Parts: sequence; structure tokens; C-alpha cells
Amino acid sequence: MENKLKHQPIIKELAPGVKQIQNIRQSNSALSYIEFQILELEKGASYKETGSQQEVCIVILTGKIKVKAADTWYEDLGTRESVFEKIPTDSIYLPAEHSFELVATTGNVRLALCYSPAKKALPISVIRAEDNTVEERGLYQNKRLVHNILPDNVDTASSLLVVEVYTEGGNFSSYPPHKHDQENLPHESFLEETYYHELDPEQGFVFQRVYTEDRSLDETMTVEHQNVVEVPKGYHPVGVPDGYTSYYLNVMAGPERIWKFHNEKKHEWILQRK
Repeated sequence: MENKLKHQPIIKELAPGVKQIQNIRQSNSALSYIEFQILELEKGASYKETGSQQEVCIVILTGKIKVKAADTWYEDLGTRESVFEKIPTDSIYLPAEHSFELVATTGNVRLALCYSPAKKALPISVIRAEDNTVEERGLYQNKRLVHNILPDNVDTASSLLVVEVYTEGGNFSSYPPHKHDQENLPHESFLEETYYHELDPEQGFVFQRVYTEDRSLDETMTVEHQNVVEVPKGYHPVGVPDGYTSYYLNVMAGPERIWKFHNEKKHEWILQRK
């Protein structure tokens, strides 16, 4: 049975030295608020986009780039050769109607391009690694390391929320299962979500389940390196097998830029442990 929510790498050459690894659009997903790309660039390769009604956050997963927007070059973006160095990276936020060009200034460049319809005009913003807030969350087999790139307590973006999460083998994350699929503030917000996964070593896999309260959606997936899982609604926990480290980049967006989630009640006792 084909998974409807899991996207495997496509590996398409867009231009000399530019490969598209993932391309999540409204046309090939169940999402209305999020679009998403993963690109890989060789040193010296360039990529351009024309501005639209979407805001864009470019996360430099590996390598270094420079970006030109509004006649200004933003230089020396990127901090690591592997996401598994577990150090924060640089990103750049581009508001709607801003065309851009980016150039790989090193080899081994991998980029995540996160898109959502803009709600208001904001300035271009470089989000340096030191601007990320870093958190260690959870206890027992529920521990993970979090880098907040665009959290909801900063007003850098009008729609996008972006975060990196590391989970060691034998642990669960996005757990106990939680969801954010109701416009019921202040108790719960409606946010779609994507998970871009990487594994160390690369031959590994994780398990991710996406399911609703009534089980009208209930899909459990074996997720491999560079897969994307879309979460249009429902709970969405991730489990990591022993011996492997999981990395994922989360993108969230919805009617309001507020992250208010609801834990599945029957599993909420997990949070009460000392």
C-alpha cells in the first residue's frame, strides 16, 4: 500500500550543479499553508526564484551560501558540514514579493526552502546561528535537542514556524502524541506541518505515525533518510530505533502564527513522571 503522507527523494537536476531532492507543493500534497523544497548545490552553482505572495525561509542545512535580495548580498551563511554536528545554523527570511538569487560558496551545500502565504509585509532578516534558542526537552526515553529557528515568540515571520529536532536512538519525539488541527485558541491552534528527516548513519530509519482521534486518518510509516512526512492534521509521534540518531526539520503554518498543541489525553500521564 502506498503511503499518502510520505515523500521519498526525487533527485532532479534543475540546473548545472543544482539538484532538487524534495519538492512539496499543494499539487502533490494535502497541504494548503506549506510548500517545501530541499536543494543540493555544488560549489559555485546558483539558484534563483521570482518573488511571489509567499514568504520564504531558507535554512542552510550544510555548507555555505550567499544570497542576493533587494540588491543586497547577504554573505557567509551556514555553519556546518553535517546536520549531525548538532550546532545551530544560519537561515535567512525573505518576505513576499522578494526575488532572490543564491550561490553556493562551498561544496556540500544542502538547503531547505520553506514557503507559506505571507500575512503582512516584513523586512528581510538574517537569522544567525546564535539567534537560535536551544532547548533540551523530555525525560527517560523521551529526550530530544531542539534548535528554534523561527519560533512563535519572535515576529521575524508572518506565517512560518521553523525548528530543528535531534532524537537519539531508543527515544521518541513529538511525544506523547500531540496535535494542532483545531482553530480553538487559546487552547489549540490549527497548524499544518512537514517533517524533513535525516538519519545518522544514513541507512537508518525511524517510525512515524500520523492519526486522528476518530482514526479516519491513521498511517504508520517507515521513514528513511531525506524523506518528508506531511501532517495535514492529527497526532504525529516519531520513534527512533537503537543505534541511530534522528534529525528532522519541522515547518508549521496555518491561519494564525501560534503554536498551541493538544496532547492525546490517554498518553498525557507520561508527562507527569518525575
